[in-house]
Amino acid sequence: MPSIISHVLSTHRYPYFIRRNSRGSLPVYSDIRNGRTRYLVSIRNVQGRVNSLAQDLKQSLFDPSSLQAQRLSVKVQHQRHIVLSGGRFKRDVMAWLTAKGF
Repeated sequence: MPSIISHVLSTHRYPYFIRRNSRGSLPVYSDIRNGRTRYLVSIRNVQGRVNSLAQDLKQSLFDPSSLQAQRLSVKVQHQRHIVLSGGRFKRDVMAWLTAKGF
């Protein structure tokens, strides 16, 4: 009996993969710095082409004409992690990843 993950992978092929942690959660974390003025969202342990995921996030996370899209900054760190800055985007990122089948 094929698992749900293999079914999702067979229907949607992306050049990147985000594995859930041992508790079944997506590896999306928030970090608040600089006296609560800087809010960062990180996606950890991305497998495959991390730059493709960063580009997809930048292009399709928000409507291109929205204020959030203008404020969004996406950076790749250590070839396996992505850091987003510019707003409180954790729930948006998690919803986007879930909609993509991760």
